[in-house]
Amino acid sequence: MSGMQIKKYGSYWFGSAPPLTEKQLRQLAEHFHLPAGNAGSILGGRGFHTSVTIDGIGPVVIKHYKRGGLFRHLVKQTYVKWGKTRCQVEYEQLQNAGKMGVSVSEPVAFAYCGEIFYRGWLITREIKHHKSLADLSKKDEKRMLLAMEMLIDNVATLIRNRLFHVDLHPGNVLADTDNHIYIVDFDKARRFCGSRNTLSDKYIRRWKRAVQKHQLPEMLHVLMEQGLNKDFDSNHE
Repeated sequence: MSGMQIKKYGSYWFGSAPPLTEKQLRQLAEHFHLPAGNAGSILGGRGFHTSVTIDGIGPVVIKHYKRGGLFRHLVKQTYVKWGKTRCQVEYEQLQNAGKMGVSVSEPVAFAYCGEIFYRGWLITREIKHHKSLADLSKKDEKRMLLAMEMLIDNVATLIRNRLFHVDLHPGNVLADTDNHIYIVDFDKARRFCGSRNTLSDKYIRRWKRAVQKHQLPEMLHVLMEQGLNKDFDSNHE
């Protein structure tokens, strides 16, 4: 990706734009193998992460990639490297989405260690004093409605640009105290080759499943369905 540099520091490879200083690299590396906390949201949201402050950058969140499903019991954090690492792909997808005008957690860097088998981390700027949309839907209807209005605009932008966030749910939407929303967790996001209408339907179905599974207010999926159907009707490709 234009402007990105990949640099080795100790046993780690770092990718970022602009490049990080030696001090920043050291500070980040010191936190990679510390215990990671799990998000406290109803739906988890950011998963396993560490919050730290880096000189010259400020507060950041370090995402620790961990496997899900049954395979996690055998190998929790190690991945096989085929082409780009998982952390680099998510870093680049966040950059792509940001350039489209989508409100995302700002990517700072990614890092990995290992050659064929690797462990990876993603560093993004911290979103201060945030709550997930899942939490807001249970506690603050007014803020939930404001967040949904902005979210629908952002999802419509993703659809117009054919970028599929494969795990969009109310736990992966964060709202700060100024009621700005941020879509997080672009892991496995990919370009969608079908029509925009089809992609809109995929977003609606995935969102509805999460709302129903976690017994969140029905208004969440009603608003999403109405908002996207208004933008992507049967004549809009």
